Amino acid sequence: MSAREGALEVLTVCRTRGAWADAALGSRLEALSPADAALCSRIVYGVIQNETLLDFYLSGFCSQKLERLQPPLADILRIGAYQILFLDRVPDSAAVHTSVELAKNAKRGAAAGLINAVLRRLCREKNALPAVPDCDPVRYLAIRYSHPKWLVKRLLALLGREGAEAFLTVGNSQPPTAAQINTCRFDTDHVLCGLETAGVQTEMHPWLSDCILLSGTGSLERLQSFQDGALYIQDPAARLAVLAAGAVPGNRILDMCAAPGGKSFAAAIAMENQGEILACDLHENKLKRIQEGAERLQLTCIQTAAADGRTCRPEWRDAFDIVLVDAPCSGLGILRKKPDIRRRKPDDLFALPVVQSALLENAANYVRPGGTLLYSTCTILPEENEQVTDAFLGVHSDFSRETFHLPGPIGEVAGQVTLWPHLHNTDGFYICRMTRRGSV
Repeated sequence: MSAREGALEVLTVCRTRGAWADAALGSRLEALSPADAALCSRIVYGVIQNETLLDFYLSGFCSQKLERLQPPLADILRIGAYQILFLDRVPDSAAVHTSVELAKNAKRGAAAGLINAVLRRLCREKNALPAVPDCDPVRYLAIRYSHPKWLVKRLLALLGREGAEAFLTVGNSQPPTAAQINTCRFDTDHVLCGLETAGVQTEMHPWLSDCILLSGTGSLERLQSFQDGALYIQDPAARLAVLAAGAVPGNRILDMCAAPGGKSFAAAIAMENQGEILACDLHENKLKRIQEGAERLQLTCIQTAAADGRTCRPEWRDAFDIVLVDAPCSGLGILRKKPDIRRRKPDDLFALPVVQSALLENAANYVRPGGTLLYSTCTILPEENEQVTDAFLGVHSDFSRETFHLPGPIGEVAGQVTLWPHLHNTDGFYICRMTRRGSV
C-alpha cells in the first residue's frame, strides 16, 4: 500500500462510516515506512482541513459537480489538488500521475481521463486561481478556511473579523507535539539529551516549565524516552488546567472524566506521586489506557474506577480535596489536531450543556468543604463554558469562583479563562476554578 492509497482508504472510511481520521489512520500507518506514513497523515488531515477550498477551486475545472461523481473520485481529485496546491515537495507530475493511478486501482479507469484533465489544468493555472468572493464575510471565511458557516458566524460574533480569521488560520495549521516531562523520575535536560540523540527535534516551551515541543518524532511509542516513562503527550492547555487546580503532595483528587489520563498524570507529578488520585471513566475499556500510562510513568498514586459521572456515589461524598471535571464537549478548541470535528452539525451540540451541567452538579457532592472544583473543556463556546458554570453557581451558593495564577502571558485569572489557539498557542480551552465554602 502506498501513502496515497492509504490516504484514500482513510478518507473513504471517514466519509462513508463517520470514522475519526486519527482512528482510521491507526493500523494503516504501521504498514507504511516512516516517510510514507508522514505523507499519508499529511494528505488526510490536509484534505479534511481544506476540503471546502479545494472543492471551490476544483469546481472551476470540472464539468461535473463533485458531489455527483462516483465515489471515490471526488476524494481522489482532492488528494491530487491538495498536493499540487499545498505540498511544495511533491512534484505536480507526481501528484497527477498517482491520482490517475488511484482511479485505476479503484476500478474507475474510465474516469482516469477526467482526473488527469482536471489536475493538469489545475497545475497550469495554480498561480492564477480565482479569488474567493469577499462580499459576504461568512461565505468568504467558510470557503477560504474550510470551516462550516455556522461556526464562522459564531466566531465572528465572539471575536470580530480579525480575531475570527486568526482563529481559522491557526485551525488549519500543524501544531508541534507537546510533551510533558515526568519530573518525578527524570531531569528535563537529561530527557532533552536522549531525544536529540534519537534524532528528535526539540524545543522548550517558551513559558511552561518542563514542557518540550517535538517534531520529527515518527512513532512516539518507539522512542526510548517514551518507553522509559520520561514523558507523556499533553497539550499545554490541559496541563494549565491542572496547575489551576493547585494540586500539592498529599491531596486526594477525583478525576471524573479521566480518559485518556493526561490530567491524572499531570496531577500525580505535581503531587510528587504522594497522595491519591482516583481516575474514572464511564467506559471500562478506556481505563486500561490510563492504567498502562500510569504504569509506564510509575505513578503509583493513581487508581482507576469505572463510574458514570452523572450518578452520585455516596461513599465519595465530601471526600476529595480536588475534583476535576474535564467535561465531554464539542471539541472546537482542538480543530487543528482533529480537523474532522468541523464536520459536526450544530444540532449535534445542543445536548452537550445538559450533560456538562449534570456532571458538574454531581461533582459538587464530592468536594470537601474548603476544597476545589475544577471545570474544563476543550471548546471555546460560551454555552459549554461560562454559561454552564454561571448556571451552576446560581444554584450553589456554597461555591464561588476563585482567583488563580498561570504562567507566561496568562498571569492572574479571576476565576475563569478561555485559552485561544491564535492568542496563547495552546488548544482552545476553558478553565474555571471554584471553591466550596467551609473548612475541613
